[in-house]
Amino acid sequence: MSVKDIIGLMTSPSPEDIKLVEKAYSFACKAHKDHKRKSGEPYIIHLYEVAKILADLGMGAKTISAGLLHDCIEDVNITSEELQKEFGDEINRLVLGVTELGLLRYRGQKKHAESLRKLFVVTSQDIRVLIIKLADKLHNMRTIEHNTEESQQRNAHETLEIYAQIADRLGMGQMKGELEDLAFPYIHPEKYKEVTKLRKERNKETLKRLTKIDKSLKKELAKNNITKFRTDYRMKRLYSLYKKLERKDKNIEKIRDISALRIIVPTISDCYQILGIIHSIWQPLPGKIKDYISSPRPNGYRSLHTTIFTGDGGLIEIQIRTEEMHQEAEFGIASHISYKSSFEEKKKVSNLVWMRDLFSSRIANTIKRFRNGKRETEEDPKEDPPAGVKKSSRKKKQKEVIPVYPVDKIPKWIKQIAEEQKSVPESKEFLNDLKSDFFNHRVFVFTPKGDVIDLPVDSSAIDFAYAIHSDLGNHLSGAKVNGKFVSIDTKLANGDIVDIETKPSSHPTTKWLKNAKTSVAHRHIRNSVAESRKS
Repeated sequence: MSVKDIIGLMTSPSPEDIKLVEKAYSFACKAHKDHKRKSGEPYIIHLYEVAKILADLGMGAKTISAGLLHDCIEDVNITSEELQKEFGDEINRLVLGVTELGLLRYRGQKKHAESLRKLFVVTSQDIRVLIIKLADKLHNMRTIEHNTEESQQRNAHETLEIYAQIADRLGMGQMKGELEDLAFPYIHPEKYKEVTKLRKERNKETLKRLTKIDKSLKKELAKNNITKFRTDYRMKRLYSLYKKLERKDKNIEKIRDISALRIIVPTISDCYQILGIIHSIWQPLPGKIKDYISSPRPNGYRSLHTTIFTGDGGLIEIQIRTEEMHQEAEFGIASHISYKSSFEEKKKVSNLVWMRDLFSSRIANTIKRFRNGKRETEEDPKEDPPAGVKKSSRKKKQKEVIPVYPVDKIPKWIKQIAEEQKSVPESKEFLNDLKSDFFNHRVFVFTPKGDVIDLPVDSSAIDFAYAIHSDLGNHLSGAKVNGKFVSIDTKLANGDIVDIETKPSSHPTTKWLKNAKTSVAHRHIRNSVAESRKS
């Protein structure tokens, strides 16, 4: 175990980055020198592994350092003032954010919901807190066998119901899949054994077919002078396979994507060219050609998918994407900082500037925070002073503004949860809303201008209107879907273009509640109906 292993996973660290991570590692080792895990291992092993996960995700030096320090306030009585002095405001604030989340444990639904409230409020100010929390949860699940049976059940349920779903919404497919598979045997032990055996039985036949198609495809691409590409295989993860078996009457023959051949290329045009070549050789399965490049999934996933008849009675899914898309599919929101290109030896920085700025090592600017519903004064950001040098204590007329990352860089759904939780007094209701609105299957539909609106499955034009603005929903009079007038209770499908019509005289009725899916629509409808009755 060496800090060099962490640094080796970082993306082009500067000398200052290396120095900072080394300092944080040394500080954590000293602070936790007498601290043990339930397994009896030194606690620093957990912090080391969390930092490695963060480095592998492409996080910056300050986030990795915060990962190394994230338990020192809660577990070994290091004060916030000490962290502030040693590492500055930004790292101190990240550690405080993670610490705040750790203070509420899962102790029944009410406490769990309160913990989730804090999670989204803190995350809405700086999403790196959530990334650290996910890394912490992942390593804890990797070592869950050392916990008590009660703790195993509690953590497995929390991981499956909340954290894996959060990772999915952030597009972090690799983390989502591992979290699910780690929780699976503790939630459904018998089902886990059955699915493991079933997939193992299929592996030999499937890998043989994948290898054959891979060789044939490489020859055909070479004939077309396509040489810059790489391929790999993907076997469906255990929990994902279990969920699909449940939807397919437990008949594995109905599952077409138990395995997939991935083709990773330099450019988007290469993706479409290779798709054409594949279809010129193998017959595609009708209805199974998916273009997630032109119409990405709500979590940002992009790729071309096609399922082909292999000619020997089998079917294989082929996924075609660029290197950047592949990194996004694996690491989601974290991938937008940088990725290692297979076509060049050096590490590249992603051209998705908005996420690079979000995770950059310096604060780009301050934002307007909300406290008790009131805006605070915004100031120009200042760099942290050198360690040991105090900031000016001169009092100012305006309230103190804690610098955080620009709120417009935080995913919209996280900001929405943070705002919505203020109007939901009951913990049970909040938890139910969270699961139904944000962790359910999704559809994405479009405004006439092409803006994407992300909604739960079975949402109607009513939900669409309220997702844009409460006034639009409160005066909804009609709707067009794909250019045709429909009733406002029409369920929306992926790719629908929805145009809302309003009238000043139109107002919600209680009947709307039966046709609305989202909690935000329900809340506005009830409020509007109540106001109408008062008047």
